Amino acid sequence: MTQGTVVCLQHKSEILENNPLGDKFIRDLHVYLPPDYEEGKTYPSVYVLVGFTGRGKMLLNDSAFTPNFAERMDKLINDGKIRPMIAVMPDCFTRYGGSQYINSTATGNYEDYLTQEIVPFVDENFQTIKNKNSRAVMGKSSGGYGALVMAMRHADIFGLACSTAGDAYFEFVYFPGFAEGFHSINGAPAALLGKFWNETERKGKHDFAALNTIGMSVCYSPNPQSELGFDLPFDLKTGEIREDVWARWLEHDPVRLVEKSVENLKSLKLLYIDAGTRDEFSLDLGARILCEKLKKHDIPYIHEEFDDGHFNIAYRQNRSLELISENIEFA
Repeated sequence: MTQGTVVCLQHKSEILENNPLGDKFIRDLHVYLPPDYEEGKTYPSVYVLVGFTGRGKMLLNDSAFTPNFAERMDKLINDGKIRPMIAVMPDCFTRYGGSQYINSTATGNYEDYLTQEIVPFVDENFQTIKNKNSRAVMGKSSGGYGALVMAMRHADIFGLACSTAGDAYFEFVYFPGFAEGFHSINGAPAALLGKFWNETERKGKHDFAALNTIGMSVCYSPNPQSELGFDLPFDLKTGEIREDVWARWLEHDPVRLVEKSVENLKSLKLLYIDAGTRDEFSLDLGARILCEKLKKHDIPYIHEEFDDGHFNIAYRQNRSLELISENIEFA
């Protein structure tokens, strides 16, 4: 089996240089080049966005029973399931666990970082086909959410989008985690975050739910006037939902964003949405609700479900890549 090559370049970001968290602004960018990558030939590109607490490099982790993303690309290309493509694995991680690939005064402008810096940087350094219909974005969970955001707001850059178990219909996705995480936060969000950065400190049963709530708050409800730099969606003493903050979260819900994004979504060559019917965060229901919204506005899409949950579903990348290969422009 012929193998592609993974290249790691360092990119210095002007957009992230003064980010409020002091996170690094010189970041590794991992790029997969297909086995036949050669001088003078150009290739379509697919941007692969990882979920919450992830960064692009994690797609290349070695595993005994599951191929990493580069190995998956090699096999699909060698088996003739997909045509050769360049795959880009950006790092949009933050100290709070992730950026949701959107701009925020509490984390930094990661939406701008991806669209205004990383895409041009890739086009300058690799033999890409430089048009939207030859550029796709895909991801799972928060990465799927990021793919939807790119499709809705940046269809001039990404002409194809695939979301696997992407965050949608926030009532189902996040409400259960609020109740679970409330006691773990225990009135002290900063202390909870410190626990995650202390590798020797044991994490409690609901600590991840608490971290997820904090991580989403810094993205969806930043507040420069707050001591924390963001607002939590519930009262720290009682747990009562803060309706004004929750309303700000809903402004970022893909289900609510459809109506503002109709023309962009209609311009896509591919919009693919899937989720497992046993998804632990009810993202299969979120996908169904989202697709009903798309149908209402006559937006073309492909919706599929599969018999599995939210975790250990990297094999679904195959389906996204196959659909991208079928629909992306190679010239």
